[in-house]
Amino acid sequence: MSTANAVLAGVVLAGGRSTRMGRAKADLAWHGSTFLYRTSALLRRTVDGPVVVVAAPGQDLPDLPAGVEVAVDPVEGLGPMQGVAVGLASVADRVESAFVCSTDMPFLHPAYIRRVMRALAETGADMVLPWVNGHRQPLATGYRTALHPLITRLVGEGDLRPGMLPKHCVVARLDDEILLRDEDLRRLDPRLDSVVNVNTPEDYADALARALPEITVNGHAVRAATLGRAATSVVLNGADVSPDPRLPLVTGDSVTVLED
Repeated sequence: MSTANAVLAGVVLAGGRSTRMGRAKADLAWHGSTFLYRTSALLRRTVDGPVVVVAAPGQDLPDLPAGVEVAVDPVEGLGPMQGVAVGLASVADRVESAFVCSTDMPFLHPAYIRRVMRALAETGADMVLPWVNGHRQPLATGYRTALHPLITRLVGEGDLRPGMLPKHCVVARLDDEILLRDEDLRRLDPRLDSVVNVNTPEDYADALARALPEITVNGHAVRAATLGRAATSVVLNGADVSPDPRLPLVTGDSVTVLED
């Protein structure tokens, strides 16, 4: 994917300690893929610029989709905003804006990403802050990449809280009602499950038990989370794609399997 004229990047935070889960969430299996593969591949099919995974020092990452970059956070244990700063800095010379999320969001939908990033563009804000079901979502939102020096300075001063940044920059707030004014998002993710994250083994079990995304394959409704090894030539939502068996699928996708 060319980044010469890109306007949006994707940043996935994978270096968290996952203390409540008891193991690295990036490695968790997800219907033939992993959390990290799914999240980074979903961003890759949604944004037009680079996708970067932010890893902890020495972290052993699972396989990544082709073209996804890795930025290593040089300092461990400073929290997610340090990772946000590293991710934004890694793409700041190429794009002005980036969607940033954690790796443990198995229901993230492109419609949510597009809605958030459109708000960032339309408002001219430094960051967008969605509030879903009364909870702010600083790790499922859009940032101007030029914020990275400010975030780095605040973290260096000891303010590690994700909620600290809005006190120092221009923020556009999006609550549930505003988010769901978007027709595509309201149709494809009406409960805003895009922001659901998985923190504990119980959360993981509940997520795995959910129904798979409803898609159409050659005109027939089916449920599937990944493309699978269905064919050597595939059209997804009208565009030719590489038949990556781990390519994430989401509710509303239309897949055409072409015969050899």
